[in-house]
Amino acid sequence: MLRLPDAGSRRALLLPAILILAAALRLTALLALPQVFAFEQTGQIHGSEAYDTYAQNLLATGVFGREPGVPDAAIQPLYAYALAGLYALVGRGYLQVGLFHIALDLVGITALFHIARRLFPRGAIVGALGGLFYACYPYLIFQNLTLIDTPLFMALLHLFVLAVVLLRGRPRLDRGTWTLALLAGVVFGLAMLVRSILPLFAVLVAVWFLFRLSPAQTVLRLTPVAVAGVLVVTPWMARNYRVYNQLVPMTITSGANLFQGNNPDVVPYMRAGYDPQWIGPGELENDPYSPEGDRERAQLALDYWREHPEAIPELMWVKFAAHWSIDIFPRRNPVEGQLPRLDYQGDVIVESDPSGELALGGLPQGDPVAVYGEPLFDRIGRIVHRFYFGGLLLLALAGSVLSLRRWRDVSLLWFLQLSMTVMYVLFHPSTRYRVPSDPLLFLFSAHALVVLALAVRARRGGLVRTHKTRPEYL
Repeated sequence: MLRLPDAGSRRALLLPAILILAAALRLTALLALPQVFAFEQTGQIHGSEAYDTYAQNLLATGVFGREPGVPDAAIQPLYAYALAGLYALVGRGYLQVGLFHIALDLVGITALFHIARRLFPRGAIVGALGGLFYACYPYLIFQNLTLIDTPLFMALLHLFVLAVVLLRGRPRLDRGTWTLALLAGVVFGLAMLVRSILPLFAVLVAVWFLFRLSPAQTVLRLTPVAVAGVLVVTPWMARNYRVYNQLVPMTITSGANLFQGNNPDVVPYMRAGYDPQWIGPGELENDPYSPEGDRERAQLALDYWREHPEAIPELMWVKFAAHWSIDIFPRRNPVEGQLPRLDYQGDVIVESDPSGELALGGLPQGDPVAVYGEPLFDRIGRIVHRFYFGGLLLLALAGSVLSLRRWRDVSLLWFLQLSMTVMYVLFHPSTRYRVPSDPLLFLFSAHALVVLALAVRARRGGLVRTHKTRPEYL
């Protein structure tokens, strides 16, 4: 006789089923759209061409730099090094990159599932739903198949969150606790070498530990995390010191990023729907690709704040609204034109459309950005995203309220959203910068659905019991 698996067995199958679905959706998209993803065939790289260039130069010269044999620190290093290793092992191609990114997404989904199990009631169901939302997220399916650092950062971010959740739950300072703390620090350091936006979150992690542990217990658990994290990034910092003869903690573009999000053109550009990356670099006395030039651009941003304090509220609100928009930001991209451009440092033709709004032209013919103006991306993709992310965002707000009784646990996820929002509103936002933390937000969406389902089931159960005990003459 055929026996159905029990509830425990069915729950055990949830994660594998979601991982299979996630892989299948991504592999289908990868194979169905070679005209978009097959960069080695089309010559057009969706994501970031810089990482591919750095990876190829690493293999050819052994030097990390945009120009062959010339070292620099214009971008974070880890993803380019990972690409170089991938190219050396299995060759350069979109299938290799896509399969690597799919594997990273599966790591992220697995970590997300186990985070939910430890932070939420009925955590296996919450984690399964959260993993399902991650697996089926249309924006992430596309972005994480392009040549970009997002999937690597997401995997490391989710692993770090899981590590600190496990670490806080360790009752004793034994060998397992020390090992876990060191692993958390290593993952944190690696994440910093992909995107250096986590220091504020690290501080908030310490606050979160204090919700359950004493100050002494918190310090003892997190000190190894901090030490290991510093040790991981130290070789990169030492290398940068040798290259520039001065301290460059991560990159020589942090000041450029600060300036891009804090200058007089930001509000009109963003209100018109454009990414601030198209704003010019400003007039500099130093080479923009030098530590001095980077500090000069950072100073331009600070000068703008100091000289125009009245503009700061609108500036921050516009960036906040873009960060949390249910639409994909940027809403608009420059259109193709006849004028060539050698780089993306501001050589954009600024015009007005027929309605008088800001319009950007001058995009080189064949630039990958032009694809996002096609109906598949600009119409269908945006509509799908509005409903998918917008619906889950509303559920997440409800789930956050419903989880208030467990604030000592779930506040870690609130802190992550807070830190990401602060960092990107301080610099400059876009949807692709926000999405690494979206799956952790979706855990609240899942929690809201679980609470709703339990309430419906309880109501139905009550109605059934009332009906069964009702006197026959009624």
